[in-house]
Amino acid sequence: MTATADRPAPVEPVASPGGEPGSIVGWLASTDHKRIGLLTLGTALVMMVVAGGLALTIRTQLAQPQLHVLTNDRYDQFFTIHGSLMIYMVMTPFAIGMGLYLVPLQIGAPNVAAPRTTMFSFWLYVTGAVVMLSGFFTDSGAADHGWYAYPPLATGRFTPGQGVDLWIVGVALTGLGMLIMAGTVLWTALLKRAPGVTMLRLPVFSWSVVASNLMVIGAFPSLLAAVGILAIGRVRPDLFTHNAWNIGYQDVFWFFGHPVVYVMFFPYVGAIAEVIATFAGRKFFGYKFFVVSQLLFAALSMSVWGHHMFTTGQSSNYYFSLTSIALVIPAGIEYFDLLATLVGGRLRFPTAMLFGLAFIPQFLIGGLTGIMAGTPALDYQIQDSYFLVAHWHYTLAAGSLFGLFAAVYFWFPKATGRMLREGLGKAHFWLWFVGTNLTFLPMFWLGFHGMPRRIPTYLPADGFTTENLISSIGAALLGLGAMVFIVNVAESLGRPRYAGADPWQGHTLEWATSSPPPTFNFSARYPIPPVHSYAPLLDLRREREQVRSAVE
Repeated sequence: MTATADRPAPVEPVASPGGEPGSIVGWLASTDHKRIGLLTLGTALVMMVVAGGLALTIRTQLAQPQLHVLTNDRYDQFFTIHGSLMIYMVMTPFAIGMGLYLVPLQIGAPNVAAPRTTMFSFWLYVTGAVVMLSGFFTDSGAADHGWYAYPPLATGRFTPGQGVDLWIVGVALTGLGMLIMAGTVLWTALLKRAPGVTMLRLPVFSWSVVASNLMVIGAFPSLLAAVGILAIGRVRPDLFTHNAWNIGYQDVFWFFGHPVVYVMFFPYVGAIAEVIATFAGRKFFGYKFFVVSQLLFAALSMSVWGHHMFTTGQSSNYYFSLTSIALVIPAGIEYFDLLATLVGGRLRFPTAMLFGLAFIPQFLIGGLTGIMAGTPALDYQIQDSYFLVAHWHYTLAAGSLFGLFAAVYFWFPKATGRMLREGLGKAHFWLWFVGTNLTFLPMFWLGFHGMPRRIPTYLPADGFTTENLISSIGAALLGLGAMVFIVNVAESLGRPRYAGADPWQGHTLEWATSSPPPTFNFSARYPIPPVHSYAPLLDLRREREQVRSAVE
């Protein structure tokens, strides 16, 4: 008997993730990929709550003209740390952490490669997050230069104090930790697959992690180089009096900065693909085309960084516009595959499916407005306006965050053995669906009407009041939705409804073992079934149905 949205599975004892009771020390020093993965995911969710609190304070200040909830300096610190947390400490670690938890399970491996090194990478990440946030407790306050820290603004001459130094150390530690973690997960996917799991039998999610981690390995060393240059500039401010170093920093930074957008996209679209295929009751459509599109996307992502620099006059606008627009091709393939998977399916609509379906149009808005930003003639008009704030948040908040929550609702039963409450989940979904569009859609109009990004206030005569008020109301709905989600998790852990091994009728190997899985993922009671495609459990169910039909 399996669980549904209305009928939980029979009560059964649930072990801790990893199959053994664990002390705090056992968790914090574990070499089990599932525990390290859950620690990474949990830390990212805590960082998201912090970043969300900063964002709500920002939106409170902008709800009306000339409000002063924060001083101008503190406002700059809030938007800088909000953006830095979401990119460096939330979306990227959560994406890589999902791969760490799920890829060994999906390929039938007993553990991640180099587990001690992987645990070390988690502690680098945690240390980086703590160091960055500690800037708020210094006399000068936290960093206030924006998440990409352009010099000369971020140099000691124009931004003195410890906040920026701590930001640099925090980003460097986290960037190094994510680079190492991505490397061990990629190593696992390429070299530690179970018999029968060929590369073209990897699940869609695992392929999205492979493509994402290839970008991490290619681009994150550039991040470390960029913050290294910035650190030298903090000691020797004269370095950035030469314009070549300013432009050079931008080139080095954005060589990381654009691929990381797809690191914050690929694993979430892979999760959406698994969710949609499962709740459509059919194999994911166009599997090989999807794999090729992911690899093409990853390659193209390394060639578009200059479109962030159109207005500096230092980039080849024709080339970078061409490569930016070319991203439409692999993106179009992926969107077509997602939609085609739904056609003819027997659709079910639990919370995970709702988040998955909403991801498709909302991320599409972010992607299409990104093509606008990648067109020089349009970019000259919208650069550093609220249009770009809207585009960026439709990509991450209205897009990838919906993929994040689809993944949480889908795999929470596997990781914990407990079902999240569907009623609370759907309340969370509708608050976020309405809230994201109320928050970010008015920002397109604000950008077109000339509101610059990052300003701490505005005048009544500017004509920005109505859109900002609507946006702030939407942000309040997002905050309320986040509270519902927290209540849902607490309720589900405190008064559990047990999930069973496969509550959703999943397609991939993680659903063939217990919930949560044992220490080495599979056991004599839960062996690895034969693998003949990228959806082995769906194959197995269909074979059993055919045998049953033949007998009858």
